[in-house]
Amino acid sequence: MEKAINIDLTEIEKFNKLAKTWWDLKGPMAMLHLLNPLRINFVVSHVEVFGKKILDVGCGGGILTESLCKAGAFVTGIDMTSRSLDVAKERANREQLNINYFLEDVELFAKKYKAAFDIVTCLEVLEHVPDSQRVIMACAELLKPGGHLFLSTINRNIKSYIFAIVGAEYVLNLLPRGTHNYKKFIGPSELEKKAQLCGLNLESISRFIYNPFKRTFKLKKGAGVNYITCFKSGGEEK
Repeated sequence: MEKAINIDLTEIEKFNKLAKTWWDLKGPMAMLHLLNPLRINFVVSHVEVFGKKILDVGCGGGILTESLCKAGAFVTGIDMTSRSLDVAKERANREQLNINYFLEDVELFAKKYKAAFDIVTCLEVLEHVPDSQRVIMACAELLKPGGHLFLSTINRNIKSYIFAIVGAEYVLNLLPRGTHNYKKFIGPSELEKKAQLCGLNLESISRFIYNPFKRTFKLKKGAGVNYITCFKSGGEEK
């Protein structure tokens, strides 16, 4: 008996409604645009991306995907939100960027492209799916031996509830209300255990720190509310 596709239809509907706002720097995705330079810096500080095959899982409108392409990588983006992908494809055509975008579930994609990518990114995705373990496993299967997986998500503790939900969604209105579900947040040690079950080893972890007065982010070592990780798959790089 095949597993059900690992998606939350309410999440798909939510992001389809927001699709036209992906590149509005003052809209609901504004925080992702502020985060993106730090996300890219984190990735390139750990691996060489130029000339590498990279898969961006849950690419949305292509914010991270485009940056990886501009850094010289051969990039593919997958997502389950059709309207977001329409926006991403339109942007790529307009910017004359050679990016392959597919409307596809990561587990099904992994069956077709096992060990095909040097690097996989899956940022701000795990807290939006029913089973994060399955997503991590599929990402690991997509990696070449010695490849790198970058994951980012939100810590599960009272501080995260206060800052990521109460503060960001209800007080400061940085994100649309209902963006996050506290039950889907993942602690760093839990994330590491999930990754280890997939043959991945943690290399680095850093946290994003937001300054609401300057409306800027900075990145520091260690886990906090929002954090990003670098994992490496077993085996020798080819």
